[in-house]
Amino acid sequence: MFLNKANSKTNSENRFQIEDGFFYLTIFMDSIYMLMKKLLFTVLLILPTHLFSQQNTEVFLFDLNTKNGNFTLSNFKNISNNKGYDNQPSFVDDNTILYAGTRNDQTDIVKYNIKYDSILYMNHSEGSEYSPLKIPGQDAVSAIRLDKDGKQALRKYSLSNGESELIIEDIIIGYHVWFDEQILVSSVLEENYLSLYATHLNEMKNHKFQQNIGRSLHKIPNTNRVSFISKISEPWEITSLNPKNGDTKSIVTTIGEAEDMCWMNNGTILMGVDDTLYTYTPDKDADWIKVSNLKAYGITKITRVTISPDGNKLAIVGELIEKTELDPNEKLEPKIENVAWISGQWKGEAFGGQTEENWSAPSGGSMMAAFKLISDGKISFYEIEIIREVENSLILQLKHFDSELKGWESKDDTVDFPLKEITRNKVVFEGMTFEKIGNNEMNVYVDMHNDDGSVKTVKFNYKK
Repeated sequence: MFLNKANSKTNSENRFQIEDGFFYLTIFMDSIYMLMKKLLFTVLLILPTHLFSQQNTEVFLFDLNTKNGNFTLSNFKNISNNKGYDNQPSFVDDNTILYAGTRNDQTDIVKYNIKYDSILYMNHSEGSEYSPLKIPGQDAVSAIRLDKDGKQALRKYSLSNGESELIIEDIIIGYHVWFDEQILVSSVLEENYLSLYATHLNEMKNHKFQQNIGRSLHKIPNTNRVSFISKISEPWEITSLNPKNGDTKSIVTTIGEAEDMCWMNNGTILMGVDDTLYTYTPDKDADWIKVSNLKAYGITKITRVTISPDGNKLAIVGELIEKTELDPNEKLEPKIENVAWISGQWKGEAFGGQTEENWSAPSGGSMMAAFKLISDGKISFYEIEIIREVENSLILQLKHFDSELKGWESKDDTVDFPLKEITRNKVVFEGMTFEKIGNNEMNVYVDMHNDDGSVKTVKFNYKK
């Protein structure tokens, strides 16, 4: 057994909190507390879960581009879109996400198919399930089950029929991660804190390594180690563990008391704090680097981040900012990430014909689009467009081509639209404005200059 002893607290008021909506209770202790501690802890565990309120969280999905040192998000989608508690996503594969979702005043395991944008509730138990994870080498999922009588245990659920069976019963697991097919690393409920354990399932033996840790447990890519948050002292530390021999190594301190993180395939840590994402690459970065702000998407209070096996999808848990809190006229920074919502395949009608405008996701500090107008079944003209970062601002540039791809402008000439401003729902260039109507609809307003010097603004309505 490997054990590091944390300093215990003997305050007159002791707060015991298991996050993510399990339960929250404040116990005022008096002089007989030390005699009654175990009894009170048992009573706490059997209290019905409906007595404790849960957050109104959502699971969001982004496309993620990290090529050539970029960190660019696009194609934002609220995949849970459900009132109540939806949290703890994990990827089964590049096309499937599991998460704990609210249904009928309890949480069940939800399986989301990215390709078909569909959800399936996997189980129909009397209790609530949390933290679903694919079990390595099995067609099954592990999840924390919290029964109505307060009993809490880690169970295995079949992916084919949802039936479950007990995995471990002699410790109370709050959070877990699979190191391999036979070793499970977990945060275990003990006294008024979480402790770090590794369970060797082939022997059914539990090894305790440390007291006072956080909820965030992750397998570190391309290593024989897992990471955990050590809360023994302040500031908290992201620490690695070899669960076979108990060896631990400090990696980096957390950002304040944040503990929601994951590992990217290249060994970089991604951490969410409030509405901002940060990265840190061990043995390379001197400090955390801010890579994205999600306020433009209306997301705040990030509580989970996880990345698909291929590294191209990012799932985030957070809360939606109330619309009354968002100022639609708030000016945003002139950065390509703040116009990423323009990306996608858009279709509409204009000039008596059909229009198509397909914008790429941001990469390399720019976005690219192809436009065409079809009239009477024939191509009228094409456009190639780009939005790129230049001199701490953005510029939109385009070139026209006829149906045979012969350019209207001379070889080196472009039609340029310098940026004026970006707000939450508009990107305003000089002579062209993009207006966000919804996640799948936008208007584009273009100033058309007539021979007599007058200007007419033409509206293009697009839908994905």
